[in-house]
Amino acid sequence: MNEKEKTEKLKELTAEQLAVTQQAATEKPFSGKYDDFYRPGIYVDIVSGEPLFSSLDKYDAGCGWPSFTKPIDKKVIKEKSDNSLGMRRTEVRSQDADSHLGHVFTDGPEEKGGLRFCINSAALRFIPAAELKLQGYGEYASLFPKIKQKTREE
Repeated sequence: MNEKEKTEKLKELTAEQLAVTQQAATEKPFSGKYDDFYRPGIYVDIVSGEPLFSSLDKYDAGCGWPSFTKPIDKKVIKEKSDNSLGMRRTEVRSQDADSHLGHVFTDGPEEKGGLRFCINSAALRFIPAAELKLQGYGEYASLFPKIKQKTREE
């Protein structure tokens, strides 16, 4: 994503989406639309559309934000030390658009690697599994083999 594309996309975002992705703000717990949301599909960066997380790795951590055990691919996330608010945390950002997504913690399910990617809903856009091909994310359709893909004709 080049700077011109990013600037244009940022104009389309809400004030909350801008604050979260560009100023590392955090939405209020239990307020995001994807906290208690469990449809099959993938979550992409609201700015760049870069695929970030799969619903297959989402779980209810009870923390008030969407939580995932891992990203869709380790290369799509970059980590950064965050010592703000008197805490030591690891911030996660998208690789392509450099959007602030949230933080990663080591208190996730041990059987799934022990990580909890605690992500702001405002940084995400959900792509339903049935629409992956239709919306240009066909390479991820194989994650959901039992779900029929919609076509433009439907």
